[in-house]
Amino acid sequence: MNRSLPDAEAPLEPDLPPYQVILAETDWDSLQTAFGSGADLPGVLARLLEPDPKVQVSALSELGELVGHQNTIYEATAPVALYIAGVLTHPAAMTLRPYRNVPLRATLLNWLASTAYDASDEIVGRTEQYFPGFLAAGTIVAAFRDLRPMLYRAVAPFLRDSHEDVREAAVVAALILAEHPALAEHRDHLAVHARTLLDTGSDDLNRRVARKALEAGGHDIPDSEPLREEPWDWGPHGDSRGDLEPPF
Repeated sequence: MNRSLPDAEAPLEPDLPPYQVILAETDWDSLQTAFGSGADLPGVLARLLEPDPKVQVSALSELGELVGHQNTIYEATAPVALYIAGVLTHPAAMTLRPYRNVPLRATLLNWLASTAYDASDEIVGRTEQYFPGFLAAGTIVAAFRDLRPMLYRAVAPFLRDSHEDVREAAVVAALILAEHPALAEHRDHLAVHARTLLDTGSDDLNRRVARKALEAGGHDIPDSEPLREEPWDWGPHGDSRGDLEPPF
């Protein structure tokens, strides 16, 4: 007698490739960035793992220009996002940023959150009004959005991280990534984190993400102060080079 396995017909989501494989096997020269090909990206990505935090922050700033310029998803954005997701567990991700008691991991998660937001249902819905076909199958944005389950699995382990900044960044990233239909089963669980962020978070834009996620899921929302609307170019892409100087 043949026995069927649970979910035997459901395709398994591929695992996140090791960051070393992404770096070595991606044809970076063939991929578009904001300023030409991605030929410089391997060197920039490798510098994220340097022990010097100033080198790391400078690399993040370069990434923001190359694959996050004007909050656009480029051909090179997808492999860069996979690489960043892959190094979240690297020891270098715990390096503290200059003049802040915040590990690089929080900034990497913020980068993923911002990039995911650039391809979120809200943003692509607005864009589709002016550019029909923007989200058609085979487009750069559609291909990036297909990666959301893989990126989510890299982010989820940090939802209960002991560091507040890492935890909040992971929650924001997870809430945006969980718009993917394949991640619907995680939304009730994420609602708990969203409520906590809405109650205790100090960043209005992060709290807005939490509120929107609760509204979309039909969850009760605690009373709170009104939140300001975000600009279209919301995101921490530029939140890097300023850390090279002390805050005043």
